Amino acid sequence: MIETERLILRAFTMGDFDALFVIFSDSETMRHYPKPFNAERTKEWIEWNLKNYREHGFGLWAVVLKETNEVIGDCGLTLQSIDGELLPEIGYHIHKKYWRRGLGSEAAKAVRDWAFENTDFDCLYSYMKYTNVASYSVAISSGMKKIKEYPDEKNTISYAYAITREEWEALK
Repeated sequence: MIETERLILRAFTMGDFDALFVIFSDSETMRHYPKPFNAERTKEWIEWNLKNYREHGFGLWAVVLKETNEVIGDCGLTLQSIDGELLPEIGYHIHKKYWRRGLGSEAAKAVRDWAFENTDFDCLYSYMKYTNVASYSVAISSGMKKIKEYPDEKNTISYAYAITREEWEALK
């Protein structure tokens, strides 16, 4: 469990399905994905993260708003194919009703710190569809810099951002 000023990040359970389905089935929240998730895809998302916890000791975690104890999204560390390389990626989704409050950045910074403190990764990444201004704004607020843009079958063009352990240490 990771705790910030306003958030708790914790492992998913299948009991989080309803909250996640509201987020992932929303077309506005998921507009940078090929399509919103249906119930089966949402269930698979939770199962994928449960598998990541077992295999890697990390995954995407439920983002819980302390004030209400509501699951408002996910944020965490996964291994993703970024321009053909399997790399540690900080990913995040926040329910649209909580946008523009800095909650995505707060969660991403907490995951960044956790990853550098608890893994041997020397660099962390985030990647996103080139149209996802909010996502790359979170990456920038987490200390990441744009390192490349590349053609991507899923996103047409993806942007990759990164922060090294050395850059992170300089921020502290």
